Amino acid sequence: MNLDKEIETSYPDLKKSELQVKLGKLSRICQNLGVPILIMVDGFESSGKGYVINELTEELNPKYFDVEVFEKDDDYDNKFPFAKRFFVNAPKKGHIKIFDRSFYYKLFDDVKISSKDLNAKIRSLEKIEKILYDDQTIIIKLFLSVSEDEQKKRIDDLKKSNQKSFYLTQSDIEQNKDYKKYKKHFENVLEKTNFSFSPWTIIDSNNLKKASKEALYQVIESLTIGLERASNQKLDSENKERSFDNPVQIIENLNLDKTISEDDYKEKKTKLQKEIRDVLFEFYKRGISTVLVFEGVDAAGKDGAIERLVKKVDPRLYTVQAISAPSKEELDHNYLWRFYEKLPEDGYAGIFSRSWYGRVMVERVEGFAKTNEWDRAYDEILEFEKEITDHGSMVMKFFVTIDKDTQYQRFMDRENNPDKNYKITDEDWRNRDKWDAYIEAMDEMLYRTNVDYAPWIIVEGNQKHYSRIKVMEEFLKQAKDHLKKYDKNNN
Repeated sequence: MNLDKEIETSYPDLKKSELQVKLGKLSRICQNLGVPILIMVDGFESSGKGYVINELTEELNPKYFDVEVFEKDDDYDNKFPFAKRFFVNAPKKGHIKIFDRSFYYKLFDDVKISSKDLNAKIRSLEKIEKILYDDQTIIIKLFLSVSEDEQKKRIDDLKKSNQKSFYLTQSDIEQNKDYKKYKKHFENVLEKTNFSFSPWTIIDSNNLKKASKEALYQVIESLTIGLERASNQKLDSENKERSFDNPVQIIENLNLDKTISEDDYKEKKTKLQKEIRDVLFEFYKRGISTVLVFEGVDAAGKDGAIERLVKKVDPRLYTVQAISAPSKEELDHNYLWRFYEKLPEDGYAGIFSRSWYGRVMVERVEGFAKTNEWDRAYDEILEFEKEITDHGSMVMKFFVTIDKDTQYQRFMDRENNPDKNYKITDEDWRNRDKWDAYIEAMDEMLYRTNVDYAPWIIVEGNQKHYSRIKVMEEFLKQAKDHLKKYDKNNN
């Protein structure tokens, strides 16, 4: 995108106050319809981002908007996948989130970034924007452009101001000093991130009053178009057409009766648990995070397998996330939001007893998500896991399964044993009544989301001893391989 090109203003002959009132009315419509709005205000340093944001929010209800200021936070960003900080700050339904700077701030600021790293980060952010867009979020991206002379004038004025410490940073000065280099870099990033579903609007901010009117008009236009699009998306969500028409049978063809002797179990368990303790400490020393997913049919033994897996591990090095039905706050966000929040930082393990795969299992079978929502989730989930592994983390997914008769026996044991009674609920029995529908959903999940960077490990669980040993052995096998690759790439 060419920042030298003359930028024409497009707002009609309306007063700024009239535009602000109109924006306020549109925001209330979005609020009532539960449509999330994300407005990113980025641009040159000293281009007037704060001024424009103030003008945008003047007629908005402060209960329904937030401004998030993005500054460089290398310590946080380096500990988590690149996109986490932005995804967890995405707007909830009926809410406006304004980013002072944007997803792209670090990319704009880093003129020395390699093409490889730049393209990888852009790909990551594009996928996030598409996930939010498909979930009816209205995304508005504004870039404020200012001339070299005007930028210098504002910097000089700020140097004389008593607000210098708040508004003026070293970045302002460095950017003006190398203005042409930054401008060329900005044009490159803007061009590559000008996606069809979330394009950039370039605003000339040499005159801040005109810039604020233009920003108001562009946001109004985008909201008007976005509301129509969100309405059409809701209608399209009733469409039952699938992107996948290849019924598979994976679980039905398994031999679930694999066993191990009591003596072998005890001998192997002790040895494996010590190795797991040592391996996870090596992950900690190297700053490698681990994401372990446990899914499977009810009463298959997921929690028992997790308990044996971490038995000897320092409890400070891992967190077990027991995933249940989402809270109201979580339902107000995209379904991946709560999982981005729970990702472990570098060096630690995050273990999920049930996970984001609920989208394509329970939400599919029980009708909590519409067909097009859970159908596109397979690709969204793979992108989410790719984001995690691209950060250098290890992702392993265990699917623990048992046959229907074994499940019935375990349910009855829980019913009849006061010490295990808490493990059985009416919901478990209701799910059992839908056994075939769940198996169909699980088969498709295993088939469509088994990838080399985040493979499924199917664990035959009719005998608990066997399934627990298999989980530990498979974990160690992949963890040791991951360490070897890490050491090879970092020596």
